[in-house]
Parts: sequence; structure tokens; C-alpha cells
Amino acid sequence: MHAEKLKLEEYINKYMELWDFYGVIQVIREGKVLFENAYGYASIEFGLKNDINSCFSIASLSKQFTAFAIMLLYEGKLLDIDKSARLYLPDDMKIDKSITVHHLLSHTSGLYNFYNFENDFFAGYNRMDYSRNDFFRRYINKKPTKPPGTTYDYNNSNYNLLAWMIENVSGEKYEDYIRNHIFLPLNMMNSDVDDGCKPIKNRSCNYVKDFDATIKSPYFNEKFSIGAGAIISNCHDLYKWYICLRDRKILSQKTYARFFNENENNYCYGLERQYVYGTDRYSHGGDHLGISTYMQNYFDEDICIIILSNNEAINQYRLGNASSDILHQVDVGAPKKHEELPINESRLKEYCGTYLKDKIQVEYFNGKLYFTRFSGNLHIEIYPVGDSRFARRYSDQIHPYSIAENENGKMTFFGYIKDSSESERS
Repeated sequence: MHAEKLKLEEYINKYMELWDFYGVIQVIREGKVLFENAYGYASIEFGLKNDINSCFSIASLSKQFTAFAIMLLYEGKLLDIDKSARLYLPDDMKIDKSITVHHLLSHTSGLYNFYNFENDFFAGYNRMDYSRNDFFRRYINKKPTKPPGTTYDYNNSNYNLLAWMIENVSGEKYEDYIRNHIFLPLNMMNSDVDDGCKPIKNRSCNYVKDFDATIKSPYFNEKFSIGAGAIISNCHDLYKWYICLRDRKILSQKTYARFFNENENNYCYGLERQYVYGTDRYSHGGDHLGISTYMQNYFDEDICIIILSNNEAINQYRLGNASSDILHQVDVGAPKKHEELPINESRLKEYCGTYLKDKIQVEYFNGKLYFTRFSGNLHIEIYPVGDSRFARRYSDQIHPYSIAENENGKMTFFGYIKDSSESERS
């Protein structure tokens, strides 16, 4: 164990030399801490550093708590996960009756997925005042795009609906149900549901890069994340949650069997399951503006890996998987950045233009390319790393962006064709 601990420290320390990480990392095996450290700022404004007690938005790690709450209602015979979700939703939320609770939990509902560039949800609608009914009507209450149960499609709408189902069936607000039936029984006193308004003790602020400056993350109304995100926690509380799942606390063995059952695309309910290193791994990540989180659980080996971040510098999946490899005696190469490929100014400018108005633009400033978002208010520097491939300057990106000509000679980015009228006007 000592040798693995040293290898883990060596790898993580080398990784941190490459990236300006804000957050915490904790690796525990059989109750013993193999690695634990905090990095960067909780608040640049007040000069406060993150520490091991800092609390972070955990983004989509929240889904497992929503799923667990549904299983509590299922065990109490307040709902049947194999029956139509319509039975348990409020009267003004009548989704297609063929969609079951199970379909929502397993991301196989076939519901319309509004998490794309064309929709004005990001940087538009989700920055406005929250209305549950308007949100449901505009973004969720649409004809399913696929028959329920046929296709896996990771979709936050599924978990928004599950949160509203919890409220309707239990008679408690979502945040109260999660607190009263999960956080308090497990003594998770540093965990809460963020509504964007309440002050949360020890909460780290989220940051992103604009050009080469660190700035506060663009605003979004966290109320729109209900059920799918919005939970705040820290590594101590999440380890208590790990112990709950490892020791099968609160729920019965029969209900746990359903909770951990693998469905389409390795997805259980709020967790992914993979068979690696000869054992089961249950994990989930979370990504949002200024948020990068990842948690891996190996119950049989009693290993828990937690990565929580309040900026976007690292690739938490690369770091988490490398840590797992080291703990399972798999050789891991030294961390490194994508090597920059020199390209002349005229060639770089060929990639510039509008690919989707106010949402996807590439601009050239002072010899550098920027992927520009939020109507030109956020500038993410990208640099060439291969033929038509570009990586973020300040973030560890496993898969670089592709900006390339299609078969018709048109420049494309994220599948969108560059607006040719711009070059014609210029």
C-alpha cells in the first residue's frame, strides 16, 4: 500500500504542475486515506483558499441522490417504478403515458433533449426567474423523440421530472425530502440543495477562464437544475454517502439490487457501472460552468475516489481513472499537455467566423484563436494540436475540438457550418 500511495502522490503532484486546479481530491481505501489535498481558491475576492472541508457544487453527482429518494418512495410503496410516470407527477405535468419511472431513472424515456446549442436554455432561459410550469411547458413537455425504453439518451429532463415526482408523492419540497431522508440520517451536515439564493457555509465560488484571466462563472439559475444537479457537498459527506451505499444502509437489499441494476449503456439509477480490474465500479461525473466533479466507488475492494473542483482546469475523468489504474497496479504514463503545432496567422484566420449566431464563434486576437461563447462574453483560448484539431489552453481536454472542412469544402465546428455571408461582407 505504501508504494501505491507514493505513486499516487507522484502522479497527482505532476498533474497539478500542469494545470491551475481549484478543488479537493480524496482517495480512501479500507478506511485509510491514501491521498487528500486541497488546491486553489474558494474565493479569490476574499483571498480564501480551498481546504478539505470546502463545499462544492457536485453537478450531476446529484442524480444518484434523486434516484435514491425515488427508491425510498418505491420501498415505501408510494410509487411503482415500473408504472407510468404520469401517475405520480402533478396534474399539470402529463407526459406521454408510456414513459415509466424506470425510463426516467435510466435515461431511456426518449424525451426531447434540450441540452444543445440551438436551444436558448443555456445563457438565456436558465438565467431568468424560475417558473416550474413555464420551464416544463417550454422545454420538457414535447413529443418524445424516441419510443420509451429503446435508446439511452442522457437527459437532465428525466431527473427534473423525478424531483417534481418526489415533491408530488411525498408532499415535501425536494430539498426537504433529500435533507430529511438522506442527509440527516447519514449525518451529512455539510450537504444541501442550492436554490441560488440561500447562503451555504464553506461554499466555494465557481470560476472560469476568459482570455487568460480567471473570472467568476457566468450566472445561471440553479433552480432549473432541480433533481439533475444543484446539490452542494464536500468530500467528508460524500465519503459518508459512499459508506451508505457500500454497507447497503437505509434501503433493503432487494431495493438496492434494483438501484444498482445495470440498464442501457452501463447506466443504473443515477450511477454508471463498469466491470474493470476484475470488479465492479460504480461512478458518476459532473460538468457545468466552473464545475468539474467525479466519484468512483469500488465497494468490494473498499476504495472511494472523490474529485471536486470549482474551476474547469482539470479533466476529472482522466485524473480519476489514472488514480484507479495506480491502485490496481496498472502502469500509468506521466501526465502531459497536448503539444502545440505552429500554424501561420493567415491559416488560423481561416477557422474564424460564426458557426451558430451568438453561441459558437471563433475569433482571432493578438495571434491567438478563441472559441467565443455567450454572445461574445466568454473567450476560451484554443491552440492547434494537429490537422484541424484544437485544444483548450487552460483545460485538460482528452478529445480536442475539430474545426474542419466538410465534403463540400465548408468549414464546420460542432457540426455547424461557418456563416459564409461574413466573409462575403468583408
